[in-house]
Amino acid sequence: MADVMSMEEIRETASRLGIDLSQVDLDSIRLPPAEDFGIKSDDEDLNEEDHLELDTGLSNIIVVDNLPVVPKEKFEKLEGVIRKIYSQIGVIKEDGLCMPVDSTTQKTLGYCFIEYNTPQEAELAREKTNLYKLDRAHIFAVNMFGDIEKFTNVPNEWAPPETKPYNPGENLQHWLTDEKARDQFVIRAGSDTEVLWNDARHLKPEPVYKRSFWTESFVQWSPLGTYLATVHRQGAAVWGGATSFNRLMRYAHAQVKLIDFSPGERYLVTYSSHEPSNPRDTHRVVLNIFDVRTGKVMRDFKGSADEFAIGGTGGVTGVSWPVFRWGGGKDDKYFARIGKNVISVYETETFTLIDKKSLKAENVMDFNWSPTDPILALFVPELGGGNQPARVSLVQIPSKVELRQKNLFSVSDCKMYWQSNGDYLAVKVDRYTKTKKSTYTGFELFRKGP
Repeated sequence: MADVMSMEEIRETASRLGIDLSQVDLDSIRLPPAEDFGIKSDDEDLNEEDHLELDTGLSNIIVVDNLPVVPKEKFEKLEGVIRKIYSQIGVIKEDGLCMPVDSTTQKTLGYCFIEYNTPQEAELAREKTNLYKLDRAHIFAVNMFGDIEKFTNVPNEWAPPETKPYNPGENLQHWLTDEKARDQFVIRAGSDTEVLWNDARHLKPEPVYKRSFWTESFVQWSPLGTYLATVHRQGAAVWGGATSFNRLMRYAHAQVKLIDFSPGERYLVTYSSHEPSNPRDTHRVVLNIFDVRTGKVMRDFKGSADEFAIGGTGGVTGVSWPVFRWGGGKDDKYFARIGKNVISVYETETFTLIDKKSLKAENVMDFNWSPTDPILALFVPELGGGNQPARVSLVQIPSKVELRQKNLFSVSDCKMYWQSNGDYLAVKVDRYTKTKKSTYTGFELFRKGP
């Protein structure tokens, strides 16, 4: 990266060379096209071959196959049925429903194209109506238009994948070997992002790496400090190394707004929110869970903002963040999210619900994972005006067996905190006084059994 001269240094150099800067119009200076004068651009990776997949303009079109083949006189009726089904999911563009007809028989060909206003509506339509049973003989097969082109380009003969040579990378935990046992921190100012050593003894940070225009949004360390993540319009990326901070992996997720690592750094959750085409609808939320090392999408979640608005400590557009909380120790074996009267627990071997159903917990307000064991701590508030006390429960996963339950009375609020080794659970309880005009705080302490 080229060094940047301050304005003071420019003035000193100009004075030494006998140049009057007041007579120079800096804004009129133009470099020759495609000339970089040997200065490496910070944005050069945008032109690399492994760029993120861009929207080709066809991502809002779906193809619906296995439709009834009907003659011309029944065409309008079939079109009305198709339009009724798919207009419930999103806004179909004007002239956005096309049903091809055989020029010889004047019958439909058994498929149609539907164009929505947004790619999110098209993706939702594919999810909701693929394998939709119109009648016994017609079960819809729905694909994105872009996928059809991908399928047609599959070669007829199988060829073994190219084996890439192994290139050893830098030690991503190199900072732990620092002789002074210092920590690194990152700061952003204007367009610059800089990683520095925190040298408390000398009260002066030591630079490690600096880059301009490194991110268009924000940067975030992974929980164990292995990666530094950057967020961009097209997705996120992770960087690491001793001093170079090379890019290790990219994760394609357009318009990503938030990211969250699993505690063991095995997975990365990305979040985006999209405005609906119908003002009466809520924002459309897209969540992707990536394998950090491979960049593969392991599971995605899509729905309205209301579906992700329960639990968490903060978010955007009404969505609580983080949506998922991770358990099962350093292997990130489980993750869960809270819903209305349920906690949905997934395991990362298949990324499916445990026992294919959520854990029922009437009016559950909060939950926490043990940091070391697959145990959930749940909090349920008082119900029926205090007739049914609040309670804290410990639930074993994956068996969903309740290990312990404690009833709490006159509860205003409750917060749960696990001890770092998972041996104890502290419950901070805010209780009402007898007059219910004020509150006081107490603690309940659970000890995990043998």
